[in-house]
Amino acid sequence: MAITTNDLKNGMSLNLSEGLYQVVEFQHVKPGKGGAFVRTTLRNVRTGNQLEKTFRAGEKVEQAMIDKREMQYLYHDGTDYVFMDNQSYDQLNVPPASLGSAVDYLRETDTAVLQMYGDEIVGVDLPANVELLVTETEPGVQGDRVSGARKPATLETGKVLQVPLFVNIGDKLRVDTRTGDYITRA
Repeated sequence: MAITTNDLKNGMSLNLSEGLYQVVEFQHVKPGKGGAFVRTTLRNVRTGNQLEKTFRAGEKVEQAMIDKREMQYLYHDGTDYVFMDNQSYDQLNVPPASLGSAVDYLRETDTAVLQMYGDEIVGVDLPANVELLVTETEPGVQGDRVSGARKPATLETGKVLQVPLFVNIGDKLRVDTRTGDYITRA
């Protein structure tokens, strides 16, 4: 669907010659001399790279329709991750490259929102934080309570992150999915 640059909004997806981009920020500029233009910051949906691009005011661009589907993660099938659509119950095999860093936070039976452009998965919406079980970590040394001391811990999904010394095997941790940092014990 073709729209003009005057209709741009934050979060809108565009199909440009450079690829599929999402508008992070835009600014309509009307200088005293010359024609108006729109200065944008765009994020590549597939790679996450940012691009600064300037358009003439009223220039036509192609809007990309991203379909968001709520799906349940069923299991890991050797190479692919298998998801089930919550509406149609169709199963979908998804390669790990399409999921990006979301694989570090997905457990079986978890629900995720997959962003689809046609039949291609271009992104995954996860909750802001998830609770995961610690499967492996070193025991904290008694009396070693230096403020800010950290140790590595392996979570049930295989992700390794730095946690405080008091965290033990079997503890449930709340982890921020945007930054990958430990928040608190659950």
